[in-house]
Amino acid sequence: MSDKDYQKLQTISTQARTLYGISSQLQWDQETYMPSGAASIRGEQLKLLAGLIHKEKTGAKFAKALAKLIDIPSGNVLAHDLGAPQKAALREWRRDFVRDTALPTKFVKDLAKLSSQAQLVWRDAKKDNAFNRFAPYLEKMVAMNRKAADYLKAKDHPYDALLDYYEPEATAREIGTLFGKLREAIVPLLKKIKDAPQIDDKPLHGEFSAELQMKVGQKLLEKIGYDMSKGRLDLSAHPFSSASHPDDSRITTRISPDSLVNNISTILHEAGHGLYEMGLPAKEYGSPLGEAISLGVHESQSRWWETRIGHSKAFWTYFLPIIQNEFGQYKQVSVDQAFRGVNKVTPSFIRVEADEVTYPLHVILRFELEKAMIEGSLKVRELPEAWNSKMKDFLGIIPPDNRRGCLQDVHWSMGLMGYFPTYVLGNMYAAQFFQKFAAQHPDWETRISTGDFQFMKEWLLQNVHRYGRQFTPHELIQHVVGKPFSAEPYIQYLTNKYTDLYKI
Repeated sequence: MSDKDYQKLQTISTQARTLYGISSQLQWDQETYMPSGAASIRGEQLKLLAGLIHKEKTGAKFAKALAKLIDIPSGNVLAHDLGAPQKAALREWRRDFVRDTALPTKFVKDLAKLSSQAQLVWRDAKKDNAFNRFAPYLEKMVAMNRKAADYLKAKDHPYDALLDYYEPEATAREIGTLFGKLREAIVPLLKKIKDAPQIDDKPLHGEFSAELQMKVGQKLLEKIGYDMSKGRLDLSAHPFSSASHPDDSRITTRISPDSLVNNISTILHEAGHGLYEMGLPAKEYGSPLGEAISLGVHESQSRWWETRIGHSKAFWTYFLPIIQNEFGQYKQVSVDQAFRGVNKVTPSFIRVEADEVTYPLHVILRFELEKAMIEGSLKVRELPEAWNSKMKDFLGIIPPDNRRGCLQDVHWSMGLMGYFPTYVLGNMYAAQFFQKFAAQHPDWETRISTGDFQFMKEWLLQNVHRYGRQFTPHELIQHVVGKPFSAEPYIQYLTNKYTDLYKI
């Protein structure tokens, strides 16, 4: 009987998931092909869908079906004859229901409309370097996020409620401690690197046709096994991935005319997200078992492909000849030059173009700023000055304008406060996953250097993708690695790799 009730619950839940997929498609269109004049109606469309999704997820029909299987107030599972994955799904359904019912439908609709409007304003403000144009929308977004934290009744800090949405069970205190430990390790490492002889990456720069860059990007996706019949590659102001189903997972990139490497890294990053979504079990669509565990785990997949693979000598051994066939500028570049060049460490303004060592500092900066905005200790109008001050403190550089400073990321225009820490958590998770992977496949570099990516895709599918939300992030680490979550493997990876690379 419980199995029948479970299937009924999944059927009801699938309705909301399908509506969410439609909303994702509209948001993808907004960032890629939507004409600018359609902004107003798109905001109304997304507002309507957000309301419908919220009603489906909090309505009486769903609540009644859920209550048959799990006691909603206590979280005690009532259906004892279900398997462990299904019981875990009930835990996650309940978790979502408790959170969603705390947010009024009107609030959810208003937030969706504001996000649609703010993204378009942000895009133009960034292009024109006009922070004052975006500031009023950011102020509204901060206020809405504070209100969300109030509705969700955060215990220790309002930021906890926002962070928990993207990384279940994480807290500002925990993240602050992790980031403090990471910064203590990175700052002295960065100083040693600055004092060492620098890597010459000039051979990797030049003028690269946008059309040829996209052609190489398509080849790259095909080589690593990204299914183009279920995905596509397009351009957007800020690269992103968008999935409505395992059979429809799309990604975008951004062209840097003078850097092919930036495009390759971006495509690998977004492909990591896309492959995760494609690897989720389609038969579980509509249930938590068919959804990604967290944004941190999602980022572990993107950073795995971007850095652990895309920055490896094995990858460049295989992919450099393919690039050389399209770009004459690379014909004189050796594998060693490419490998060293893509791993050059130098403080820069743009997070998505940052090297592995300085990247976490970009994220820590954003975490501290958005936490301060949420608690009210930093006003939105003070953001540019605060941003530049932290850039100087963390990286020793000051952005020449807001376009390369506090306007560079799309996240705040979308209302995604609490999201940024997941980028560093993703690196930490990836480091622990990769230790286990490398121990099981000590020949991984040899296989990657010959263009064999399938064995690695299969490892990620079997160890991460197929579980959906059966485990919490820390439970998954324990399950896969056999050890508790720790920042140490990531710190060791950065220290060992760059100590060797820079001979320090």
